[in-house]
Amino acid sequence: MQFNWLNESKVEKKGNAIEIYAPAKSDFFCGGNITSDEGTLPANICNAPYYYTEVSGDFVMRVRVSLKFLSTYDSSSVMVMQDIKNWAKFCFEQTDFGTHAVVSVVTRDNISDDANGCNIETDKVWLQICRRGNAFAFHYSVDGVNFYMTRFFILDFGNTVKVGLVAQSPTGNGGIRIYEDLTIKSKTVKNIRAGK
Repeated sequence: MQFNWLNESKVEKKGNAIEIYAPAKSDFFCGGNITSDEGTLPANICNAPYYYTEVSGDFVMRVRVSLKFLSTYDSSSVMVMQDIKNWAKFCFEQTDFGTHAVVSVVTRDNISDDANGCNIETDKVWLQICRRGNAFAFHYSVDGVNFYMTRFFILDFGNTVKVGLVAQSPTGNGGIRIYEDLTIKSKTVKNIRAGK
């Protein structure tokens, strides 16, 4: 697979692992100037390193991710993207509730949502993206065998999309994000909610 950069960073390949450096204050999120008593979400920040390949048609992507959690929203993430205004990411993240969780963000026409999923007690987790037509699903697994759906959604994407790895540190000073045993298979799942 040929990989390219959006927001190039340092990458190192060690056996079956890819390590990407997340710079300080790096993220993909389009908050639309939503305000609260504790601050303002960014209107548009898409500066995190995205290491991607292009995939046509239906696919299943899997990778085991980990990182040293230091700051809120530090994450090793995966993403599918049509263009800079339309994308979806799935993160293993330090949440603003003090937990480590699988978190999803779907962005349509430059407006992001945000949904915390299950808390994860292990220090590594498998993340999976499935595509069937314009239907997508995010799944996680702690053992690499049993995958559970976190999110199902529809995106009106073209046949060829960008699929890959995002390294982020929205509130912190950055750090290494680790991705192991990455596979991207061209296949059509029979049950997208089950991911198989």
